[in-house]
Amino acid sequence: MDENRIVSAEFTENDIMTDYSLRPKTLGEYTGQEKVKENLQVFMTAAKNRGESLDHVLLYGPPGLGKTSLAFIIATEMGVNIRVTSGPAIERPGDLASILTNLNKGDVLFVDEIHRLNSSVEEVLYPAMEDYALDIIIGKGPSARTLRLDLPPFTLIGATTRAGMLTSPLRDRFGVINRLKMYSPEELSQIINRSAGILGCEISQEASLELASRSRGTPRVANRLLKRVRDFAEVKGSGDITLKVARYGLDMLEVDEIGLDGVDKSILETIIAKFGGGPVGLDTLCAATNEERVTIEDVYEPYLIQLGFINKTPRGRVATKLAHAHMGYAYNGSDAEQTKLDISEE
Repeated sequence: MDENRIVSAEFTENDIMTDYSLRPKTLGEYTGQEKVKENLQVFMTAAKNRGESLDHVLLYGPPGLGKTSLAFIIATEMGVNIRVTSGPAIERPGDLASILTNLNKGDVLFVDEIHRLNSSVEEVLYPAMEDYALDIIIGKGPSARTLRLDLPPFTLIGATTRAGMLTSPLRDRFGVINRLKMYSPEELSQIINRSAGILGCEISQEASLELASRSRGTPRVANRLLKRVRDFAEVKGSGDITLKVARYGLDMLEVDEIGLDGVDKSILETIIAKFGGGPVGLDTLCAATNEERVTIEDVYEPYLIQLGFINKTPRGRVATKLAHAHMGYAYNGSDAEQTKLDISEE
């Protein structure tokens, strides 16, 4: 996968400074996900009134929607510390035990990509979540015995983009399960306006809506586009982000009006022009576009399927009527031959 792909919702090293500086600090600053925020506010208030730690929270949904931001906000609102790790980073049960024994009462343990925990680590996590206890096996063979250590009450917040990969025993131990949904252009526009204020640049309402409409419903992409368009505004314009500057910058970045970039269009062009709209097998598509199988399936296809541009059939990938129209091709149904429309005549 190209880590420099500007419309990728995945977290990259280039996002580190941007994400931390633009991340909302309280629920009041957090835009969108109204139902999730409303429920969390109730649960946190109730927990604080009872003097208890918040129940364990599972946040799932596509990348870039603010799961990590919500975890930090929960810790801030509860007035506790947060410890951050990820599923792949916890390789052995001892690693998890070390983290758990260093938590204080009420602390938040945030585990990103929690679906990637290995089974031996999960086994240690079950009693920790349910009974706030840690079972340690001392010795080996017939002489082995189990030592149970009590842990202070804590809140585990798990984040995942693949909730279906969580095991049932782990999923059932979360008391609060929330799904984060894609953002509307209006919500993204609010996020862009707030981020522009933090970055110290002026942006018109029309420009922020233009950026929002090309951000794939994802705040991370919206903030990334804002930073790049700000560069164009400072170098090619007066410094303010107007609608004209925003469109110029986005066109230079090859991000079209619905958020497709050059690779997305190359995949659609390949299916439509080279293979008559499909069906075309995934391996054939990989060879024709010079992309890896897992990259097409996990990175490029989801958004194209979400837009209704690609159908996955038993025989292969098929470009839909919407894809033909967006790419400027006439749709001839099952006909093998596709005719290019003359866009210049419009």
